[in-house]
Amino acid sequence: MKRYMMIFLVFLVGMLAACGGETTTKEAGTSKTIKIGATAGPYSDMVTKAIKPQLEKKGYKVEVVEFSDYIQPNKALAEGSIDANLFQHKIYMETFAKQNNMQLSEVIVVPTAPMGVYSKKFKSWKEVKDGSTIAIPNDPVNAARTLTMLQSEGIIKLNASVDPLKASEKDVTENQKSLKFQPIEAAQLPRSVESVDLAAVPGNFALAAKMNLLDAIQLEKMPDLYRNRVVVNTKDLDKAFAKDLKEAVESKEFDTIIDKEFKGFGKPEWMVNRK
Repeated sequence: MKRYMMIFLVFLVGMLAACGGETTTKEAGTSKTIKIGATAGPYSDMVTKAIKPQLEKKGYKVEVVEFSDYIQPNKALAEGSIDANLFQHKIYMETFAKQNNMQLSEVIVVPTAPMGVYSKKFKSWKEVKDGSTIAIPNDPVNAARTLTMLQSEGIIKLNASVDPLKASEKDVTENQKSLKFQPIEAAQLPRSVESVDLAAVPGNFALAAKMNLLDAIQLEKMPDLYRNRVVVNTKDLDKAFAKDLKEAVESKEFDTIIDKEFKGFGKPEWMVNRK
């Protein structure tokens, strides 16, 4: 009986050791997976070329999910089908979250394609003739950005009592070139370059239309609130993957790829000011 008992105990210990070995192997071999959504074009490219490689070095399996509009990336994030997204600036994020009862938070601000004033007729503001027509975005946020950009160049002046983020054509108090403003759907602005004297084109639409940012006669000195950011659900902000995302963007390798592959993109303050 003792012999059989000893055999049973040896068998039992062996089974427990085997189970313990399987658990250790499984835990050690567990892969970290992260799904990042981005609009097709430059920001999908940024995730693929500049962020994904840095996360893979940390052991992540990265899946890039492309979207063709500005609605689905946040819906997918809230539903949990992606872990993070990259496509929106602060004002859009906060407005969308409020309107859709979502809790969204930014992880880090990234280099962003600035709005630019483009022309087939003029190469500089000095050449622009009085009374020229400039096509501008017809949505309030981008229209205000355009007017603020023109004011920074001294082309117009806005009412000093008006919040620049909410400025509209009626707030223009001085118009040095007597410009005529023609509001147009933002997505149509790249095409308008062919038919109007000047066109203020948001960076994402300019790149989607294969325009060279460096061809602009003026590029926006973009404040950080208009730069795109990596965004997660607020409940995930302190999770390891969010911190690793932040570190990936802060890496020297990310900076090097931006300089090489994303010429004309304006860098956020934290990149410009870091030593």
